[in-house]
Amino acid sequence: MDYISAIERYRDYKSAIHELMSSIVTGIFDKKLLTDEANLHEAMRWLHQNYPFVELIFTLDADGVQTSENISHRCSGINHKAVLGKGVDRKYRPYYKQVRNSDDVIVTEPYLSTSSHKLCISSAVRCVDEVEKCRGVLVVDIDLAGAIEFLTGDQRRKKFQPFFLSFYSLIVAGLFSVVLVLLFSAASEIGSLFKADEMDMIHLKPFGIIIYLTLALAIFDLGKTTLEEEVLMHKDIFRHSSTRRTITRFIAAILIAVSIESLLLMFKSVLGSPEYLMNAVTMMAAAIGLLIGLGLYVYLGARAEVMLTQSSKLSKNEIPVESS
Repeated sequence: MDYISAIERYRDYKSAIHELMSSIVTGIFDKKLLTDEANLHEAMRWLHQNYPFVELIFTLDADGVQTSENISHRCSGINHKAVLGKGVDRKYRPYYKQVRNSDDVIVTEPYLSTSSHKLCISSAVRCVDEVEKCRGVLVVDIDLAGAIEFLTGDQRRKKFQPFFLSFYSLIVAGLFSVVLVLLFSAASEIGSLFKADEMDMIHLKPFGIIIYLTLALAIFDLGKTTLEEEVLMHKDIFRHSSTRRTITRFIAAILIAVSIESLLLMFKSVLGSPEYLMNAVTMMAAAIGLLIGLGLYVYLGARAEVMLTQSSKLSKNEIPVESS
């Protein structure tokens, strides 16, 4: 999930993410975590089993200086130079600034983690004694994208993502291979134009070449669209505009190919092959139908997305959020 999609999804699920973070910190908090690092490791093992998006857990003293190492179960993607954070001054970090004057669990806005270099959210709670003096702070960092996938039930689909990418890549490779074959056939037809024994059909030869090139163009555009939409670019399946963009590009590629083929058939009928006229008219009508259908699809899809967005905003404004 890219940064823009993660931020957009965070805005949609902000209340749920903050409630989840607060419940996680409240559930594991114990005064022993501030004095015994073994308890921190045990807490991290439990968190990793139940909430795999949790990245780090550590403690601070009352002045914002880290009193434990960064405890993490994620070996990959973690900057190990930044993992050993014991003794580091964290008083300027957003979680400490918020929690030092708060008696509740605080949850920060998204920011870039110095350890994983991903968008993360921190939740913190301070421990106070009988005279309300701070004895330490417990901090938990989560991977924002992972938390969103957890809340939306998208974790299983992500596990199959490498398989999907490999399969799409094989399909694209096959399409590009067909394009090379068509280009070779077009080159062969161009070479045959100069053969003396076929000069009597020279007025029809260019149409065959154009058909090969048109098919190559359409298939190449189809392969390029598949490569960009399904392999190279991030596709947010929760956004209607993402799916609508993909379908629009596919239909546009088909529409261009059909339009060119109908023009070729029309030219053939004018040059002495009237039997192609009805096919040309039929294909042109099909192209017009595709264009009208595509226009309706884009218009209605955009209207539907606007209505869904407005409905979602109204629902959030109407439902009161209870404070913990």
